[in-house]
Amino acid sequence: MTDLAAAPVPARQNPLLWPILAGLLILGWSSGFVGIRYANAEASVALLLFWRTLLAGVTLLPFALTIGPRLRPRAVLGQAAFGVLSVFLYLGGFALAIEQRVPTGLVALIADLLPLAIAVLSWPVLGERLSRAQKVGTGLAVGGVLMVSADSLSLGQAPAWAYGITVASMLVFALASVLHRGNRDSAMPVHQSLCIHCLTGAALFGLCSWGIGDGLMPPLSRNFAIGMVWLVFVGTFLAYSVYYTSLRLFPAAKVSAAIYLSPPVTMLWAHGLFGDPLTPVMLVGLGLTLAGVWIAAR
Repeated sequence: MTDLAAAPVPARQNPLLWPILAGLLILGWSSGFVGIRYANAEASVALLLFWRTLLAGVTLLPFALTIGPRLRPRAVLGQAAFGVLSVFLYLGGFALAIEQRVPTGLVALIADLLPLAIAVLSWPVLGERLSRAQKVGTGLAVGGVLMVSADSLSLGQAPAWAYGITVASMLVFALASVLHRGNRDSAMPVHQSLCIHCLTGAALFGLCSWGIGDGLMPPLSRNFAIGMVWLVFVGTFLAYSVYYTSLRLFPAAKVSAAIYLSPPVTMLWAHGLFGDPLTPVMLVGLGLTLAGVWIAAR
C-alpha cells in the first residue's frame, strides 16, 4: 500500500520490538470488524468506504503537506497506483463480493488467507524462502483459522465471478505488500503515502457510491459516527501504519503471519461487544493459531 523503501534490518534490534508491533498489528487489523459492524447498518458498503477513506485522507493531509519531503507529482502518481491496488481493489473487491451474496464467513476466510499468499509470493519476488518451521507454523495457523471460521462457512448462491473477485482482491493486496517490501526507490514516510492511498480510494469509492445512486451524504446517526471514528483511527491509522512499518523491518512472511490471529481476535471482539457466541471449537482454533504464529515468527 506504499512505496516506502524497505530499510535494512538493524544489526541489533530490541527483542521487544517485534512483539509490540505484532500486538498492535493484530489489534488494528481485527478491529475493522467492529467499525463495519457499527456503520454498515446505516449506509451501503460503497458509501461507508468512501467516508472511511475520505476522513482518513483529509486528517492526514496537513501532516503530509508539512512534515516530510516535498510531494512531487511522479511520487504522488506512484503512490496513487498503490492506493488503487491496496485500498480500492482490496477493500472494494470484498465489499462487492458481499453485496453479490457471497457468504460473509467465506469472504472473511479468503481474506484471512492473505499471509499464505504473501508467503508464497515472497519466494519468487523477494527470494525470502520459508524455513521448515515457518511451513509448519503456517499450516497450524491456517488450520486454526479454518476451525474458528467453520461455523460461518457456506457456499451461498452468488454468481461465479463474485467468488473470483474475492480471491482476486486478496491476491492483489498480497502482491502490493510484496512489491512494497521489495521497492527501494523511495523513502516517502508512511503518513504521506497513506494519505495519498486513502484520498485515491475516497475518489474512486465516491464515484461508485454516486454511480449506484447512494449519493455522498453520510447518515447522521450515532452508530455511523462511532463506526467511522473506529475505522479511521484504529482500522486505518493503527493497522496500516504498523503493517507497513513492520514490512520495512522484518521479512514479509513473518509480518503477515501475525494477521492469522485477526480472525480469533475478531471473534473475541464480537463476543465482548456484541454478545456473539464463543464456542469451545473456536477457542481450540484460537490456541492452534497462536501456536502456529509463534512457530512461524521464531
